[in-house]
Amino acid sequence: MNQDIGILIVDDEQIVRDSLAGWFIEDGYRVDTASSGQEALEKLQSGTWHIFLVDIKMPGMDGLELQQRVKEIDENIVVIIMTAYASVETAVQALKEGAYDYITKPFDPDDLAHIIRNAIERRRLIWENAQLRESLEDRAGFKQIIGKSRQILHVLEQVAQVAQTDATVLLLGESGTGKELIAQAIHQQSRRRYMPMVAVNCGAMTEGLLESDLFGHERGAFTGAQYRKKGKFELADGGTIFFDEIGDISPKTQADLLRVLETKEFVRVGGQKPLKSDFRVISATNRDLHALIREGAFRLDLYYRLNAFTITVPPLRERTEDIPLLAEHFRTTLGEQLHKPVERIADEAIPKLMGYPWPGNVRELRHVIEHAIVVARGTTITAKDIVLPGEEPGAGPSTSRDAGLPNGGVGSLADAERRHIESVLVETDWNITKAAKVLDIDRVTLYNKIKRYGIQRPS
Repeated sequence: MNQDIGILIVDDEQIVRDSLAGWFIEDGYRVDTASSGQEALEKLQSGTWHIFLVDIKMPGMDGLELQQRVKEIDENIVVIIMTAYASVETAVQALKEGAYDYITKPFDPDDLAHIIRNAIERRRLIWENAQLRESLEDRAGFKQIIGKSRQILHVLEQVAQVAQTDATVLLLGESGTGKELIAQAIHQQSRRRYMPMVAVNCGAMTEGLLESDLFGHERGAFTGAQYRKKGKFELADGGTIFFDEIGDISPKTQADLLRVLETKEFVRVGGQKPLKSDFRVISATNRDLHALIREGAFRLDLYYRLNAFTITVPPLRERTEDIPLLAEHFRTTLGEQLHKPVERIADEAIPKLMGYPWPGNVRELRHVIEHAIVVARGTTITAKDIVLPGEEPGAGPSTSRDAGLPNGGVGSLADAERRHIESVLVETDWNITKAAKVLDIDRVTLYNKIKRYGIQRPS
């Protein structure tokens, strides 16, 4: 909420301080002012501030020196420089030394408010990554990845091997196997761990939206672009950018992405000036990129850029010994989240969990345990509380819709995924929004899978 954000306005002109303070107080921020750099440092020592709005030219300590002193005290404070047109070159120097942005006088209130909102989002990303870093360190590194199987231990060895480098990493694996969690582990073990990891869901946006999301845009670049917006490449400066569903991007976006990976330069939509950003790239896909390359749907040169190091995350059916550990983990964490703690999973429920092929992988297991917690009548999850897709509540393992299929219902991966999607669509009465939430994918991806598998709604 806005009142949790502290803004300190530093300017030697009282009319500027009063005007800005009035604007931000009206927007609900916690605001104070300082007439000099020295006064600002004193207030920094006695209070908590998230954003410094600093005039570049002040008697005594100027804005550049104040910025340097502030960053020495707390490097996470966002500094925004205020400058007259004649001092733009000095403001650019401030950017090079760590300022978030600058704005020229006289101010447009809407422009300034938009810069502040973007700065808060940047600060939030840094804070969330710092919290994640502390959480991971407290939990001894890789303990957030649950499993003891040979397959998952091999993945963790690969993570440790590649994390300390800046090599691009390509994560392969089916939907729901935990590729984003692996990407987070790589980032948190890298030298970039104190900077943001910015995720991009490539399958959730159209080509135009994805372009704006990645590169940002200038004010007036297209209809509705009322403000300048920083893209994910800028937000990931110094950190990591994670491309989820990289196999879904269009040929044009592939060409644009290849160019950025080669030069680390880009231009905002509607802009002219090339911008630089230092980021590491981790990508993930559940698609066969080699098949897409053969079909001409994915660039071979981009593939080589993305897969300096490849990690294949195994499906859950190939590491069944991890299922009891994962189920226990979800029982504990989800029980707390749902405010309905359960003490244990009954012994007879474990074979039922281990005998199912889990086409939706860990994500599907999480959903099944969540449902079991909700319907459990006591402090123990029983076999009857475990409802697998296509199975009537309260039924045993033999009533699963897949029980009569060859290999216990495993079949091909595509068949298993299709059946799983069909069952969720039936359970949600073909409510696409609800089904996408249950499957933990976005609606665009769900529509694409329905089209790919030719799934039709019953008349």
